[in-house]
Amino acid sequence: MKCPQCNSNRIFKNGYRRGKQSFRCRQCGRQFVSNPQNRPYSSEVKQLCIKMYLNGMGLRSIERVTEIHYTTVINWIKETGIKLPDDPQDDEIPEITEIDELQTFVGCKKNKFWIWTVVNHWNQGILLWTVGDRSHQTFEQLWQIIKCWGSFWYVTDGWKVYPMYIQSEDHLVSKTYMTRVEGENMRLRHYLARLHRKTLCYSKSLEMLKHSIRLLLHYLRFKSLPLFI
Repeated sequence: MKCPQCNSNRIFKNGYRRGKQSFRCRQCGRQFVSNPQNRPYSSEVKQLCIKMYLNGMGLRSIERVTEIHYTTVINWIKETGIKLPDDPQDDEIPEITEIDELQTFVGCKKNKFWIWTVVNHWNQGILLWTVGDRSHQTFEQLWQIIKCWGSFWYVTDGWKVYPMYIQSEDHLVSKTYMTRVEGENMRLRHYLARLHRKTLCYSKSLEMLKHSIRLLLHYLRFKSLPLFI
């Protein structure tokens, strides 16, 4: 038997994987089994792994439970998240709009990002969101849509960016009146392990963070996963 990667004969037994003898190459370190069979995973297995991910489990935790490599689960999340839209799928126009920012990081804690979320004060769910820095350029992406709603009030925490776009007579600065948007942000932290405050899980790429948010918002809104998984 030879290593499938470097074709070396210097191999040794290295335990069992799913009931099959596993081997490891002394030369390149590749681990493999004899006569591997590439069986595609069913849609039920894919949905189960993604549901576990959207209910607070980290990718490595899913791998330990299901014995499906975490990179495979990542690929399923990316393939699904990229097909989902960012924009709202209905014509809901809020009378009172709440806006807030949720801090996170990508790669390392010095590389800070903010998830900007927009909600209807009276209804559950996030209407709009974007990810970027905390500057007015990021908020302007949302404001181009929000201003068309003509809401009676725009409720914020008073961050200096908001008065640059919101008229003072329409702007209400009140943390006590932001229970809806803060509750939605708390749900994001609760359901995505990468957003937990104290965790070993964190986002390695901005792309993966966006895919995760798209998937979670769809899951929370429709109580199911997309049909194309």
